[in-house]
Amino acid sequence: MRGVFVSICLVLSIAAGAAAQSGWRGFDCDVDGDLVGVYFQSSDRGWVAGDNGYLASTRDGGKTWSRVDLNIADDINEVYFRNDKDGYVVAGRKLFVTRDGGQTWQDIRPYRTGEFGSGTPEFLSVKFSDKRRGYIIGSVLRGSGDDAVVVDSLLMRTEDGGDTWRRVLLPFKLELFSIFFRGNSHGWIVGDDGTVLASRDEGLTWTRQNTGTKEPLYGVDFRDQKNGVAVGKNGTIIQTTNGGDSWWPIQSPVRESLMRVSFADDKNGWIAGHRGTILRTRDRGKSWERSLPGTNNHLYGIFMDKKFGWAVGAAGTLLRFYP
Repeated sequence: MRGVFVSICLVLSIAAGAAAQSGWRGFDCDVDGDLVGVYFQSSDRGWVAGDNGYLASTRDGGKTWSRVDLNIADDINEVYFRNDKDGYVVAGRKLFVTRDGGQTWQDIRPYRTGEFGSGTPEFLSVKFSDKRRGYIIGSVLRGSGDDAVVVDSLLMRTEDGGDTWRRVLLPFKLELFSIFFRGNSHGWIVGDDGTVLASRDEGLTWTRQNTGTKEPLYGVDFRDQKNGVAVGKNGTIIQTTNGGDSWWPIQSPVRESLMRVSFADDKNGWIAGHRGTILRTRDRGKSWERSLPGTNNHLYGIFMDKKFGWAVGAAGTLLRFYP
């Protein structure tokens, strides 16, 4: 078991009185590397994660952050909580699980030695559809560092809350970047080569949907089981209103890579991407406009709620949205 709070990172708003003004405000936090993941359980309790095993939590709405030491050098790709107590972190080929709201973390190996032959798993995203069923996606790599190549897709599934996992084989050999479930039966995965995979049987089987694009897709969000948006490279935005049976392109105001999409409610959604890109929709994703976050750094993660929002990115970028 690991996860003692070891340091405090004080985060101060750049502009005095910023909380009283609508829009994005930057926070100053000493992070060695990029922040990639952000997840909030409530307006007060949240998490950010990134390079070199960086994981930190706040219990006061971002005024202060406490560093959590997982004793790893791996880059954390996602942090996710399915309730106040049960949380998950994926970093390289590692999975960490907490059952006490992040006070302690356990390193769980969700695969058997030799299960991937000469390849190495890389976990990029983790989500749960209910208290028992969860999913990890990514890829199987051969080689290391800059010479590593993707040799297979990777999907792991649990039916006991994350204690044990088994691999679900897919007929595709490409990298998968993000997964999203709406309810416990309907799920979508986005990946390289314009890939959207969909499941309607609790993740047991997956079919590839026709997206009309070959651009890598990095993020996906569904407001319900019918209406969804996926985003990707070169400003790609695609939308569906029938669960993905058909997708069509949405005009994008940018050409930068778009990394994540998050809807705060049925009408209002946000996209985060490279070069400080934040896009906003007020009409269920039919059109998107630029929002000005006040940074040119790449943004990799975003979490939006009706009453607040957060985005994270390169060089420790940490932004809060005030409605």
